[in-house]
Amino acid sequence: MARLASAAAQDKKAIDVLALDMRPFLAIVDYFVIASGTSTVHTRAIAQEVEERLAREGVRPARREGTRDGRWVLLDYGGVVVHIFHEEERDYYNLERYWQAAERLDLVHA
Repeated sequence: MARLASAAAQDKKAIDVLALDMRPFLAIVDYFVIASGTSTVHTRAIAQEVEERLAREGVRPARREGTRDGRWVLLDYGGVVVHIFHEEERDYYNLERYWQAAERLDLVHA
């Protein structure tokens, strides 16, 4: 799921897509996928692509937040949580710094 979400985000030209292995830190989630968009329209388009791509595999989010505002969209797939930020919000919340001890996974989509 993390690979599919990452590929979907990259296909929509998301910025700085990365995945963090959260298994050593959290019991309720295995991976965070983090991506940025350049505008609220862009973040919504990325989220929509992630949802559509995973839906084709029979997977739907248990929870979805932030799609209305498009500043920080969260798609909760249980073991994988996808965070899609507007660039300013990503800089402000800086999940990468907060979870800097988490291993970064190489999910580059060719």
